[in-house]
Amino acid sequence: MVYFENEVGERLPERYIEIALDVIEASLLYVKCEYECEINVLFTDNEGIKAINKEYRAIDAPTDVLSFPLLSFETPGDFSFVEDNSIDNFNHDTGELMLGDIIINIDRVFEQAKQYGHTRRREVAFLIAHSMLHLSGYDHIDDEERKDMEKRQDEILNMKGYTRDNEEE
Repeated sequence: MVYFENEVGERLPERYIEIALDVIEASLLYVKCEYECEINVLFTDNEGIKAINKEYRAIDAPTDVLSFPLLSFETPGDFSFVEDNSIDNFNHDTGELMLGDIIINIDRVFEQAKQYGHTRRREVAFLIAHSMLHLSGYDHIDDEERKDMEKRQDEILNMKGYTRDNEEE
């Protein structure tokens, strides 16, 4: 189950929710997660994400996306441990694995799509894929991890056709 919250009102195109759902599903298939999952997605703006970034990361600046995983992976993408602590890892009411929260800055979606020469559609897909990898235990702290994560992001986006040669706004 994916729960969406919209803090930007009409500035959020409905198709961004559809893109998010599409990429979340593809990401879960990609990492071979065999569980029904619960994910929260918040669409906000520069000011909203700046406040969250300051509160949780002590960084007083906006960013494009924040990911808050609820699971602590020993090995990225290895979900074999989740049933060991089912009380903390699963929603008691739904039985879904609680992966975490994704916060997307719609202002940065618009800016970065223009900056990188691709569509807003692709930028949303990219940020969701990036965050889903974080929620699955991947990170980009060092150069090797960054390259691995970039490769995985591209593979997820390619699975669903969110490529630069398949652009449509």
